[in-house]
Amino acid sequence: MSDLFVSWTEYHQLVERLAVEVYESGWRFDRILCVARGGLRVGDILSRLFDCPLAILATSSYGGAEGRQRGQVSIAPHLTMSSAPLGRRILVVDDLVDSGESLKAVLEWLRDRYGDDIEEIRTAVLWYKACGNIAPDYYVEYLQDNPWIHQPFEEYEKMNPTSLAARKKGDRSAP
Repeated sequence: MSDLFVSWTEYHQLVERLAVEVYESGWRFDRILCVARGGLRVGDILSRLFDCPLAILATSSYGGAEGRQRGQVSIAPHLTMSSAPLGRRILVVDDLVDSGESLKAVLEWLRDRYGDDIEEIRTAVLWYKACGNIAPDYYVEYLQDNPWIHQPFEEYEKMNPTSLAARKKGDRSAP
C-alpha cells in the first residue's frame, strides 16, 4: 500500500475545493452532519462557510497497530446537535471513503432513526478510494491506488500532554 502525506495547507485547500464543489452543484441543504472523528474538521469549516447548523455523529472503525486495522463500525446511540429538527435535506460529511462501510452504516443509521423526516441525503468527502463500496456525491480526489492517507493532525496521536509540554518548553528556550 502506498502512502499519501498531506500538509495542513493541502488539507485546508482540499476542504475549500470540496466547499466550492458543493456550492457549484446548486444543491441546498438544511444541515451538515459530520461523521466524527474524521469529518469533524471538514464539517466545522463547511458549517461556517455555508452558515448552516452542524450535527455530529460519533463513529469508529479503525484500531490496532498504528490505527490501521479496520474493525466493526461502531456508531453512537445519539446525534449531537444544538437545534432541532434535523432537517429535510442533510449533507453528510467525512474525510474519506475507504472501504465505504462507515459511510454505509451512517446512512443506514440516519434512515432508521430519521427516515420519515428526511427528504434527501447527500455525502461529501475529501478523498474517495477506489476500494470503496459506496460512491460519495461530492469528493475532491479519487485515489485509484488506495494509499494510506497521513493527515496533518496524526502527529497528535503519537503524543501525550507530557511530551507536548516538553516540546513547548523547548520551543520557549530557543532564542
